[in-house]
Amino acid sequence: MQAIDRLKPDAARRLEIPDATLPGLYFIIQPSGAKSWAVRYRHDGRTRKLTLGAYPGLDLARARADGRAALHAVSLGQDPVAERKVVVPSPTRDLIGSVIESFIERHVTPRNRPRTAEETIRILRTKVLPVWDGRKIQELGRRDVIELLDGIVDAGTPVAANRTLAALSKLFNWATDRGVIDANPCVRIKAPAAETSRDRVLSDDELHLLWRACTAIGWPFGPFAQLLLLTAQRRDEVAKMRRVELREGGTLWTIPAERAKNGQAHDVPLSGTAQAILGSLPRVAGKAGYLISTTGNSGVSGYAKAKARLDAKMLALAREDAEKAGADSEAVQIEPWRLHDLRRTAATGMARLGVEPHVVEAVLNHRSGTITGVAKIYNRHSYGPERRAALEAWAAHVAAISGEENA
Repeated sequence: MQAIDRLKPDAARRLEIPDATLPGLYFIIQPSGAKSWAVRYRHDGRTRKLTLGAYPGLDLARARADGRAALHAVSLGQDPVAERKVVVPSPTRDLIGSVIESFIERHVTPRNRPRTAEETIRILRTKVLPVWDGRKIQELGRRDVIELLDGIVDAGTPVAANRTLAALSKLFNWATDRGVIDANPCVRIKAPAAETSRDRVLSDDELHLLWRACTAIGWPFGPFAQLLLLTAQRRDEVAKMRRVELREGGTLWTIPAERAKNGQAHDVPLSGTAQAILGSLPRVAGKAGYLISTTGNSGVSGYAKAKARLDAKMLALAREDAEKAGADSEAVQIEPWRLHDLRRTAATGMARLGVEPHVVEAVLNHRSGTITGVAKIYNRHSYGPERRAALEAWAAHVAAISGEENA
């Protein structure tokens, strides 16, 4: 089954892969990524094709069993396609796995930005399908949804439960519109977790510890966190930075529209410090050219574990400093923070340095804010020089508080 899951679609053509055990059985992969099983046979001198069902709703073992039944009928002189016999014991098109894949192919991928589609697909395949696999969508009710969300909350990820509810609601609305189900069971189910706007900003003392901790834990997460702080860009935008996105001799980083949250390409002037960090990264082989990668095939990941290492190192350094100062080291604590807080910290820091609000917004790639109305329509200045000056000033401030000459 793992070998089947690893098979990738070809954007130019449909793939038909013969089964090694049952001659006549084929695994079909559409350019869209949709996967299914089919049997090919001959009847009255003509080649015929019988579709068995979609994968993963119909798994390998069941596909072989259904395929053998169809081929046995052919050996008896029957034509399963012409006679429209039901080969599959029960319909697979209504299984949640089949519905999810159809939803992805017909709605999620073509109607969403790549990043949004990727996140929705991830949620449905990792949070929903493992729990409901093999069940018909018509059997799923309000109680099933609530129990699924409770399980995600109990696993310690309440915000992920909110995102799952949103994805499920879209799936069930789509299925309702197509007549697959009569009503959306997510209606009136409240988001499991309350989400509040965060205002956490790291102090200069905390940034001092952070920079030292990043240096201590090293590549790849140390430089990654430092670049988050210096560029003020989003986590995934930095994690998936590619060599082809660097311009003007490596002094400018252009985030392409398909990777930017607001769908608009964004130029990020790189300070001298940021350029030095990028220049120090090991070059990992890989066609995609990711700059911060351990495999070469994807950007850095494993944020939770790496963040825990960074937190532990910051705390250890803070306690070492307390001991040197003759203070109670055991009383030292670091207030919890998230990687996204580095973006807010950078924005706040630039403001403290006297950077104009509209320039800070330009650095952050915000398209709404201080410049609105008629001024927004006519003001098309990109603030490139101002953004570079702001990020250089911020890098200089970080260098001053970090206490490192190369910072």
